[in-house]
Amino acid sequence: MTLLAPTLAEIDEMARAVLDELPALFKRFTADVVVQVAEFPDEEVCTEMELESPFDILGLYQGIALDEKLIESSGALPDMVFLYRRPILDYWSESGEDLRHIVRHVLIHEIGHHFGLSDAEMAAIEAKDTQSTSA
Repeated sequence: MTLLAPTLAEIDEMARAVLDELPALFKRFTADVVVQVAEFPDEEVCTEMELESPFDILGLYQGIALDEKLIESSGALPDMVFLYRRPILDYWSESGEDLRHIVRHVLIHEIGHHFGLSDAEMAAIEAKDTQSTSA
């Protein structure tokens, strides 16, 4: 039996399903966010993020967070969330977690940046959520 790694299109389909499941309020604020699946981050992202390897990042938000948007921001590039297929698949194979769960986690984490949340704030929210689900 040969197992094939999910394609870019299949990862994209998973991400779109996650977006469809978001509560209406979140959908309203993420309607203009472009989600793009790529094999790896480009060289510019690797340099800017000071990555040792392109496998060091699963996703990235590029844009202006909602709490920083101004009228002068109109005409700017669209807010984008990138999901990086190969690093996600590498993490999946090492962790044994459900792939859809990983895609969901990465996508929601990057959307958190769209809402202006820092990595530390999101980690605290996740920790609190983990505590409440295990209690």
